[in-house]
Amino acid sequence: MPLQLFNTLSGKLEEFSPAENNQVRMYSCGPTVYDYGHIGNFRTFVFVDVLRRFLKQSGWRMDHVMNITDVDDKIIHNAAAQNVSVEQFGRRFEDAFLADMKTLNLEPPEHLPRATDHIEAMAQYIARLVRGGFAYRTDDGSYYFRIASFPAYGKLSKKDLAGMTDGARVDLDEYEKDNARDFALWKAPRAGEASWQSSIGPGRPGWHIECSVMSMQYLGESFDIHLGGEDLIFPHHENEIAQSESLTGKPLARFWVHARFLLVEGEKMSKSKGNFYTLRDLLLKGHKASSIRYLLASVPYQRQLNFTFDGLQQAAHSVDRLRNFKLRLETAKLAGGASSALTAMATAAREDFRRALNDDLNTAQALGVIFDMVREANAAADAGDLKQQDAAQILAVLAVFDEIFAVLHDDDAARSKQAYADAEKAGIAAASPATAATLADEEIESLVAKRTAAKRTRDFAKADAIRAQLVDAGIVLEDTRDGVRWKRR
Repeated sequence: MPLQLFNTLSGKLEEFSPAENNQVRMYSCGPTVYDYGHIGNFRTFVFVDVLRRFLKQSGWRMDHVMNITDVDDKIIHNAAAQNVSVEQFGRRFEDAFLADMKTLNLEPPEHLPRATDHIEAMAQYIARLVRGGFAYRTDDGSYYFRIASFPAYGKLSKKDLAGMTDGARVDLDEYEKDNARDFALWKAPRAGEASWQSSIGPGRPGWHIECSVMSMQYLGESFDIHLGGEDLIFPHHENEIAQSESLTGKPLARFWVHARFLLVEGEKMSKSKGNFYTLRDLLLKGHKASSIRYLLASVPYQRQLNFTFDGLQQAAHSVDRLRNFKLRLETAKLAGGASSALTAMATAAREDFRRALNDDLNTAQALGVIFDMVREANAAADAGDLKQQDAAQILAVLAVFDEIFAVLHDDDAARSKQAYADAEKAGIAAASPATAATLADEEIESLVAKRTAAKRTRDFAKADAIRAQLVDAGIVLEDTRDGVRWKRR
């Protein structure tokens, strides 16, 4: 089954393959570096990473661009309030974002351009739009895109803009323009605010022009995939299309793919509701990066993810189960040979896993395939039917799985190190998992024995609670035919 992706532009599933040279040219909207990234941001970034990894696993080479928006109104205002330069302010949160990417095991793109490194290229692009009659300059030195010059405006978002009239609030800026629907390409400088010199005069670029210029500079006038969260469809991506395709006459991107919003405990995330969490907030509460990544990846991008702390705990248990299973296969003393049934099971699991991801990146179905395999393999091991070649083939399927989900390697403590270091500098108390593992050996043995007794009497709720207590204390359990083995992380 070839890869199918939902194309927001066409409104339907379409078969994807690169336009040329077996190379996927892909652009994803990156962070605006005025604060730490929150879990809503990282839901999209994890989706982008899962897609990127799957495209590579499918044999395609990647040419992936993700921009860093380090100039916008919030950055300028916040930098001024802290009496630091825009560059200083932006670099702080850019560095934090890149550290968070590593924490969540997100692969770096091939290109990570900053908006501030492309100011003159944006100015020249705007001048071309003016010469083509697609943009105009206002008396104060600002530049606007004339939406009326692009009849296809609205084709991505499917919005009917015919009813919009002058005075409607479409682009929320404070500058004069000919029509309320027009959007800013370049904003004239104001007293006390940072600005840049350019060939079209002093000022700063609008948000939308940044992505058009950087995507086309690195990927060409038309490329394969443009990614982002669904909140970017209108007006950001709609405006990208208008200003780009006006000049080139070519589709900016063949596929526009968008991840759904994230809810927190069933509600929209908001600081005013107290349910706003950055990645670092969760790490400092003692949650593991692998659990966060797993949860964010577990719900297909086309479905809304309800982020809950119960779900995060379940994700931790799922990751722990997979790691324990892998450890069991690697350390079990097995007879030589292979079982034809288990060979067939492993082959089917590999095929079904990739088939699920080819189906519009259905991560939930892909995970279901893996856990079905785990259950069958554990049952075979318990019955003494698992052989050495069976274990090797199943481990190979787990490797295919982890090329995409990237949670099996137990390096959470190292990945969280930066967050704890930053917290210590800021004087913030952190519930570090490293400080939680304080149980003595005899206490662990006692808990393991109580868990075993609870399972024997089929009190699975108690057994799961004890296991969770041990996991939270940094203890890895492995259930074997010879009893329960444990080790400290």
